[in-house]
Amino acid sequence: MKIFILLLLYLLKLSFALKAQHVEILSKGIASSIRGLSVVDDKVVWVSGSNGMVGRSIDGGADWKWLTVKNFGKRDFRDIEAFCKDTAIIMAIAAPAIILKTTDGGETWRIVYENKLSGMFLDAMEFFNTNSGIVLGDPVNGKFFVARTFDKGETWTETVDATLPAADSGEACFASSGTNIRKLFKEEFCFVSGGMKSHYITNRSSILLPFVQGTGSTGANSIAVRKDNKYLVVVGGDYSRDTIVTNNCFISSDAGKTWIAPVISPHGYRSCVEFLSPQQVITCGTSGVDLSDDSGMNWRLLSRESFHVCRKARIGTAVFFAGGGGRIGKLVFDN
Repeated sequence: MKIFILLLLYLLKLSFALKAQHVEILSKGIASSIRGLSVVDDKVVWVSGSNGMVGRSIDGGADWKWLTVKNFGKRDFRDIEAFCKDTAIIMAIAAPAIILKTTDGGETWRIVYENKLSGMFLDAMEFFNTNSGIVLGDPVNGKFFVARTFDKGETWTETVDATLPAADSGEACFASSGTNIRKLFKEEFCFVSGGMKSHYITNRSSILLPFVQGTGSTGANSIAVRKDNKYLVVVGGDYSRDTIVTNNCFISSDAGKTWIAPVISPHGYRSCVEFLSPQQVITCGTSGVDLSDDSGMNWRLLSRESFHVCRKARIGTAVFFAGGGGRIGKLVFDN
């Protein structure tokens, strides 16, 4: 009976893997590089990007409404967190650092956080639940910038965390997909860095990663955390040489203490990684999309399409992608 159950689970896993056929392009030609992507459910999807652009679909990506945020047409909104079809928060990089919120489907936006400190550069946001969220920025005075919200993004408080490790010289975070910071458990978080040094960092520790590093274009870009909080997949590489397949992905099964390389790596630099199930993981970058059916140990090229970010629906199964030129895609399964 045990052998039969294991065989059945394997066949189900194989069947699910074989269904993933291709990435369907839903939209392109918009004058914006899209790096912010939030998939509320199988119907509601929000994106954000350069030139002050925000896009929203409420029918699973079939139709899109595009808008330029009033008075912010020159800003680059590298991350977005959406709660429903009406409410979303966007984050702009560079100084002044700003976070905006809408509650009417993007018709109007208001500033909920602003920081005019010289050198400010926000990289990503993560919400632990509906109310509790965090925003990560490049180092200020040697420490990575962190601000927290506990009221659904209405107010943000800069956090001075004495336990947060200091950044090395030339070390920063990439604002490439909004996924270099993730929740661990309760109110703890982890993030990855790049540049001259590349680390896996938690509230309490900093562990050097084996990524290619040493220049401004190298290091870790994105981390995915499995629900057990112990199994981690990190992707990155060198975005200036985006077809290099070595030192672009590493896996930890002990909560980041040790790291190993996959047997078959993703096919180039990758800026985002996301668990679709405990075994299935997807990653994307400017040189393509890869899928793994064994928790990141072996990757197969799914598409040569260029994307910056991929996200799975928080409620549902839909998987979307976004990238340059307003390109938006969706993972398509056979019936």
